[in-house]
This record gives sequence, C-alpha cells and structure tokens, in this order.
Amino acid sequence: MKTAIQAELPEELLADARAFFEQGWIGDFNELLAEALRRYLESHSRRLAESFIREDVAWGLRGRE
Repeated sequence: MKTAIQAELPEELLADARAFFEQGWIGDFNELLAEALRRYLESHSRRLAESFIREDVAWGLRGRE
C-alpha cells in the first residue's frame, strides 16, 4: 500500500534531486524521497533510543525518587 503526499521543498534541494535523476542515480523522485525518509527515520530512531537508555541509566544510578 502506498500513500501520496504533497511537500514543499527549497528550490536548491529540488535542483539537487533533479540532478540526481538526470544523471541516472535514481529511478524517480518517489524512490529518492522514500529512501531519504527511511534513512532519516533510521538514524534518528537510534539517537532517540540511545537518549532513552541514557535517561534510564541515569535514573537507575540516582535511585528511586
């Protein structure tokens, strides 16, 4: 299942994406946007998980409050 979205992009970012397409690095913009979003979410979910773990460890070292 796929969902269509509408987004506003800075002109420079769009120009870079068009260049990738014209040079044959991507099949289409949908592929580029899906891959970029996947990588963003993966990298940020790791940081978020690490942050929660650090908070839990700090809480555990302080004891119950």
